[in-house]
Amino acid sequence: MLIFPSLNDPGNEPLYIQLYEFLKGEIMNGSLPGGARLPSIRSAAAQLHISATPIETSYQQLLAEGFITSRPKSGYYVRAMHTYDSAEPRRAAPVSYRVTARDDREYTYDFHQSKNDFTLFPHKIWRNLLQEQVGRGDILHYGDPQGEPALRDSISSYLRQFRGLRCTPEQIVIGGDQYTLSSLLALMLSERSDSLGFEDPGYHLVPSTFQRHGFRTVPLPLDKDGLNVEHLIGSGAQVLYVSPSHQFPCGMTMPIARRMQLLEWAMNSGGILIEDDYDGEFRYHGRPVPSMQGLAEHSPVVYMGSFAQSVSPALCLHYMVLPEALLPAYYRLKNELYLEHSASRLNQMALHDFMERGHFGRHLRRMRQLYERKHDAVIRSVKRHFGETASLSGRNAGFHLLLTVKSSGAEEELAAAAREANVRIAPMGYTWWNQPACTEPSFILGFGGILEERIDDGIKALKEAWLE
Repeated sequence: MLIFPSLNDPGNEPLYIQLYEFLKGEIMNGSLPGGARLPSIRSAAAQLHISATPIETSYQQLLAEGFITSRPKSGYYVRAMHTYDSAEPRRAAPVSYRVTARDDREYTYDFHQSKNDFTLFPHKIWRNLLQEQVGRGDILHYGDPQGEPALRDSISSYLRQFRGLRCTPEQIVIGGDQYTLSSLLALMLSERSDSLGFEDPGYHLVPSTFQRHGFRTVPLPLDKDGLNVEHLIGSGAQVLYVSPSHQFPCGMTMPIARRMQLLEWAMNSGGILIEDDYDGEFRYHGRPVPSMQGLAEHSPVVYMGSFAQSVSPALCLHYMVLPEALLPAYYRLKNELYLEHSASRLNQMALHDFMERGHFGRHLRRMRQLYERKHDAVIRSVKRHFGETASLSGRNAGFHLLLTVKSSGAEEELAAAAREANVRIAPMGYTWWNQPACTEPSFILGFGGILEERIDDGIKALKEAWLE
């Protein structure tokens, strides 16, 4: 029988977080083994002498992060953290891929996956912060190539508190775009590796950048929990690019057992993991899922993040957190190439003040609430208009859902029909490197930029264009 600890009420943290942290620790240290059944919500509430709500909330968070599973009419069970068997490396075949062209047309219903909603952006606050920086005499000089120390300190504090990272400001490198950081990373890793594995389907920028720098790129298939570790081991890849918190484009959250397998692979093989946490701040039901980087001390994980979605892409502020073992390679590269800052010092220092004065936290909470309403509205509308003729995956996080349609039409034909109906929606096909011969037509249904009041009419227009 599981013995619960005494919970502090009132305490510094809500009861459900105290219970979540206790159960997570018991699972991580093996005290609660795989297959162990957790007490029922009612039983746990009676044992702790609290209401059932904190129990249910903590269980739901553990479920979202993959620590436990739910079996209908049976209860909650701990997921086993399986180890893997070694295998002889297998070489992957060369790959080719497609890209989508930019489309500047204005659409009545715009479900673009990368658009933001700026109706709540604090324009006056940001303008005042920029004006403060312009008034400083030294801001017009060259900045630190690694990024402004003040902003790196703010980012480090934020990541430790809200994304569960183990990092210092010295490990953070700030850049103007993802390509710049990915290119630097490829140059650093070329000293120790010549191959990169990545998710297929997935985001192409990082693999394509590494490929341009001479890396052998190996697309790796997914299953319901994300990237398949056995395929990784067989690929011979020494570096892995992965998005565990909210996979693009499929949207699954990688369970803790799979994350631990990846860390074990990297630690045992001398490999490097590149964790893309592009929308980790935006989880709509339950607490944000902690990063993979923070699961182990001195983990061999490069963490990549951005302020493009949480503040604005116009700031051109991206960053990566390097493992301590990669810092010497970065410093050698910085000295050899005479690197200079690639991100505006004005924006960097304005963002530092934005974070330190509490504006960032308030803005993030407001945006999370807005996107949650849009996320839920899309789910309701798809259910209302499509019924059983379509399904959604990748719920509860990020800025898009994956819409799969029961139709005999090809993706490109359906996308063309959507454009005729004045609806922008992207086919999933461009995210594949090795697309299976037979797949149902699927689309990346972005909800960030569309007006809330247009969502239902837009989904209705899609249904009429495709199924009537």
